[in-house]
Amino acid sequence: MIDFDPMATVSPFRALRPRPADAARVAAVPYDVVSTEEARALAGDNLLSFLRVSRPELELPPGTDPHSDEVYALAARNFDRLKRSVLVLEDEPMVYVYRLRAGGHEQTGLAACFSLEEYDCDLIKKHERTRRDKEDDRTRHMLALSAQTGPVFLVYRGAAAIHTAIARATAAAPLFDFTATDGVVHTVWQAGGGVRDELVAAFTPVPALYIADGHHRAASAARARDAVRERMLARSAPAGAQPESTTFLGVAFPHTEVQILAYNRIVKDLGPLSAARLLEAVHSRFQTSAGAAMPSRKGEIAMYLDHQWYALRSRERAGDSDLIESLDVSVLQRDLLDPVLGITDVRTDTRIDFVGGARGVAELERLVDSGAAAVAFSLYPVSVDDLMAVSDRGSIMPPKSTWFEPKLRDGLLMHVI
Repeated sequence: MIDFDPMATVSPFRALRPRPADAARVAAVPYDVVSTEEARALAGDNLLSFLRVSRPELELPPGTDPHSDEVYALAARNFDRLKRSVLVLEDEPMVYVYRLRAGGHEQTGLAACFSLEEYDCDLIKKHERTRRDKEDDRTRHMLALSAQTGPVFLVYRGAAAIHTAIARATAAAPLFDFTATDGVVHTVWQAGGGVRDELVAAFTPVPALYIADGHHRAASAARARDAVRERMLARSAPAGAQPESTTFLGVAFPHTEVQILAYNRIVKDLGPLSAARLLEAVHSRFQTSAGAAMPSRKGEIAMYLDHQWYALRSRERAGDSDLIESLDVSVLQRDLLDPVLGITDVRTDTRIDFVGGARGVAELERLVDSGAAAVAFSLYPVSVDDLMAVSDRGSIMPPKSTWFEPKLRDGLLMHVI
């Protein structure tokens, strides 16, 4: 039973953060959007790169188990090195305004701590199942560092009072303002004193928050809280001795500003089928024509096979009243991947892989043309309204349905637990 008001609770926190002059060198892409090899290349000779904390196996010999004790110990040592050199801990709890600019797109959110009790009670809503092995990894990482080092990406239904308070905060000079190597501009403002209080108060009427990206971070924060609680009980520490572990770090953006890109699919082989037999099966299940690499609307799927793009429209689409079944990712799975290619579980089948929309359809063509994949599927992005509607129903989106871009950076604002 919920014994508190169903409103969003925003908590200021004492951020552990880089000195402004070092922020661009410290900040790193989220740990879970790059492989070890990609992380190694991105970190290069930059000893301040936060990838050395979030993906420390990049410093170890190829083939090292990324979940070994050695890796978490190295993460802790590298984190301590940064704390001794370029990181500072704020003197007082504050909240922050975090703006992302990528090309003509801009979104501005509130960085703060959010209630794990509200997460437990689904006032902070989910749309994705988490994997236990991934939870294990980030839980161990948080406990090794005693910190949450990357924020959860949250969405809320926009409110005028929040917009006004954010405008006041951004009238001051920013704490960080830099352009990352991928061209995304990251700007962060501190908000203390009266502006902080105004932002916290403005969020009070928000009835719910939605996890857009970072389900594993949030789930791991909840597990880390439980582990900290057990440690305190074992030491006979008083209840509430570790309040920081009861919240998680997040950045909340208005739903009108965020953008979802497609989460595309590649299949590495066709199994017993030839390309011609696959086309026959597709023709029997879809209205098929030569098409563009990117679908122009919901209800259309683009397929790349033998150097040609095809536009596919299902002959038996679910009604719009069945929101999840009508999603294009559901149609592709139900009508093609499962019955034709024999891929029944995209979470576990090694024949399928996923390519975030930020990499573009050129990456799909490259993978197929090089022989690394046999066929690729380009999807129309899921809308933010659909995501929130699924979350409001307490339902789960199909796996790998959404790719949010641009991404927040790890290592800019951290929450010590």
